[in-house]
Amino acid sequence: MRADILTIFPGFFSGPLEHGITRRACEMGLAIIEVHDLRQFTHDKHRTVDDRPFGGGEGMVLKPEPLFECLESLDLDAREVRINDRIAGRAKQSVILLSAQGQRFTQTIAAELAALDRVVLICGRYEGVDERVADFLADRELSIGDYVLSGGEMPAAVIIESVMRLLPGAVGNAASTRQESFTAHEQPEVADAADSTCGSGGLLDYPHYTRPADFRGMAVPEALMSGNHEEIRRWRRERALEKTLRNRPDLLEGAALSAEDSKVLARLKRDRE
Repeated sequence: MRADILTIFPGFFSGPLEHGITRRACEMGLAIIEVHDLRQFTHDKHRTVDDRPFGGGEGMVLKPEPLFECLESLDLDAREVRINDRIAGRAKQSVILLSAQGQRFTQTIAAELAALDRVVLICGRYEGVDERVADFLADRELSIGDYVLSGGEMPAAVIIESVMRLLPGAVGNAASTRQESFTAHEQPEVADAADSTCGSGGLLDYPHYTRPADFRGMAVPEALMSGNHEEIRRWRRERALEKTLRNRPDLLEGAALSAEDSKVLARLKRDRE
């Protein structure tokens, strides 16, 4: 995969791209990540990338010229081709505008992007980006959450991290990416791939413990020490249901719950009353 990041702060990425799975994916030849400085595509002595919006309003907006020229230098398919390919299920490229007004980024979208040959991430700044970038360059807009950041650099780093770890070979144990929170709910086709004692089933992940078995009087739950796989599976499922009910009850609406799950949830809800 190749990923291109368009930004006015290229130095921001010297940290996120040089550590962990992202760095390993690049070193293994699984990915190539290029950061492009938008100021290199300006033509005035001040290297201006922003301007005041027509109609008035607070703040500045990124100008279209540097973004169009930078993107045109990357030799990508036309926007209409990219959109039609995605509709037809044969997409290989995507140009993404990172915006607070975008579609919410999920594990499903991360998996879609990981299957592409090339992804371009446009990092907005200030009060936003000239709308012609969204209308004529990007084929989708994404947001990493319902809050506002000063720019798209942090969201770009988040998306790169989540996509890189899904590339085949990037993570040492490939099964670990199939048994995490959200995965089975967002990607039902891999729901059965996880170990029978580990699958999250679209819920939040169950608690994890490691050695020592007793740390300052805080002991590992007996079920995990039993060696009984069915007991371990049942304990993990109940704890995942408990954590999901407490922290993300919205996930329960779309989860595939068994009759056993429903009984556990009913008991957990009674205990909370």
